[in-house]
Amino acid sequence: MENNLSLDAAVQAKLDTWLQGGYDQETKAHLQQLMASQDTDTLTDCFYKDLEFGTGGLRGIMGIGSNRMNRYTVGMATQGLSNYLLKSFPDQEVSVAIAHDSRNNSDVFANVVADVFSGNGIKVYFFKELRPTPELSFAIRHLGCQSGVVLTASHNPKEYNGYKAYWNDGGQVTAPHDKNIIAEVNKIQDLSQVKFTRDASKIEYILEEVDEAYLDKVARLSVDPAVIERQKDLKIVYTPIHGTGITLVPRALERFGFTNVHVVEEQATPDGNFPTVVYPNPEEKEAMTLAMNKARELDADLVLATDPDADRVGIAVKNHKGEFVLINGNQTAALLTYYVLSAWKKAGKLTGNEYIVSTIVTTDLINRIAEGFGVDCYETLTGFKYIATIMREKEGQAQYICGGEESYGFLVGDFVRDKDAVSSCAMIAEMAASAKDQGKTLFELMIQMYQEFGFYKEDLISITKKGHRGALEIQEMMQELRENPPKTIAGSKVVEISDYKTGFRRNLLTREEHATGLESSNVLQYLTEDGTKVSARPSGTEPKIKFYFSVKEPLASANDFDKVSQQLEQKIDAVITDLKLR
Repeated sequence: MENNLSLDAAVQAKLDTWLQGGYDQETKAHLQQLMASQDTDTLTDCFYKDLEFGTGGLRGIMGIGSNRMNRYTVGMATQGLSNYLLKSFPDQEVSVAIAHDSRNNSDVFANVVADVFSGNGIKVYFFKELRPTPELSFAIRHLGCQSGVVLTASHNPKEYNGYKAYWNDGGQVTAPHDKNIIAEVNKIQDLSQVKFTRDASKIEYILEEVDEAYLDKVARLSVDPAVIERQKDLKIVYTPIHGTGITLVPRALERFGFTNVHVVEEQATPDGNFPTVVYPNPEEKEAMTLAMNKARELDADLVLATDPDADRVGIAVKNHKGEFVLINGNQTAALLTYYVLSAWKKAGKLTGNEYIVSTIVTTDLINRIAEGFGVDCYETLTGFKYIATIMREKEGQAQYICGGEESYGFLVGDFVRDKDAVSSCAMIAEMAASAKDQGKTLFELMIQMYQEFGFYKEDLISITKKGHRGALEIQEMMQELRENPPKTIAGSKVVEISDYKTGFRRNLLTREEHATGLESSNVLQYLTEDGTKVSARPSGTEPKIKFYFSVKEPLASANDFDKVSQQLEQKIDAVITDLKLR
């Protein structure tokens, strides 16, 4: 076909492959329309690269082209994963579990994944209806699968979808499997290599039995059922933000014994257009607006919100002035750690062989709390797959209690190997019931925690740099920070630098160097004399670089909360100004 488009040669070559290859007629007609309209920008963006199968799987905008989420890119990814599974488990029947969230096309892509797996002779356990990501993680181990896939783009905007791959421990794939799977996916160069023809005899639908088994495990996490019995009418407002949480969170709260749960009806129906929010992300105040309004109207005790695949939870509570405020991810993780360890200690369950896990950019308050309870705390890289790795390594040697990260992910108990907003919602409700039983709000419990372990305050700045040029700018920023690290930050001397890329931590006072003990990751961290911590980390899934700030002060009295909070905010502002990030 003649065309006068001035496209890059590599883009034109990929476009020609799609126009001439075994792609469906609708796809080809759409591409011809784009060519006829001379829309070179869209065509370039759709074809300038292949949608990369990264260490977490696929994530991208839905649409036509090699750089988009569609049945072909999903099919090629699944063929690569199938090939790797069949090589890795040569002498057994390989089985996988598949789930999907409420996003547009998630069910379509899930069916493509089932087609390709079954076409490769792999047994498929298929959640026919949408279910939370943590239940997929649970199902892999419960059903004895070698792998699993969930179709979700978590809390990304509605234009996105994604594909997360799991291994037989129920955790997302990590080394060496992640790189090996990527290598297999990259070998799939042609559509003819993908077995799209479904073998229905290899597909078994997952029924209520797995829901029940999962909810039974969640119910057993309760540490203080007596306190729930006394406070069962705790007034809870819950929103699934049009996602999968509606399938299990109300049931989990009911299993725990809570009887007064109010679902935000406008957001109760799963809908991939997320019509009531800009971003379906419980970290965003705007996404919580309807739930907060309902909480004020009902004079609720607690607001809970989950993202589309129900692995992250956001909460709101009344502060010391009676106003509903959001509790951030660091505060939620610290509070849950504080409550769970307190409850375990009170119940006589701490034996000295337990541990918790946090990540390098999450609040150090979690480490302090663990220390206070005599429980080991392991730090790992950002991402729950690394928490799952520690759980796998310590299985049978020590007991995992809980773990969390600043990005609203938490996990209590070890029957799931990914962050779990379903069980977290139930534990947060138990924690709120326990506080109420002592005549406190959750906010007052948080102030009590700060008095015991120090008032830590965190913030985050995310700088977006789009496209190829943006990626180079992010590289340049990290290079500059490595070559010319700050000597002081907000007037306090930098005393320690950790470079997780080289794997070394350097004490600038003693000149001693120690290995971080973690696999290489492009993260830099600076610690100052007054305990301020700054971390710089390019995102692995988005065109962003993130800067994390943590500052701390002692809190002598609850009456000093506002004053110290303001001091800490000013300190964070000074750090941001000093590093020229505004």
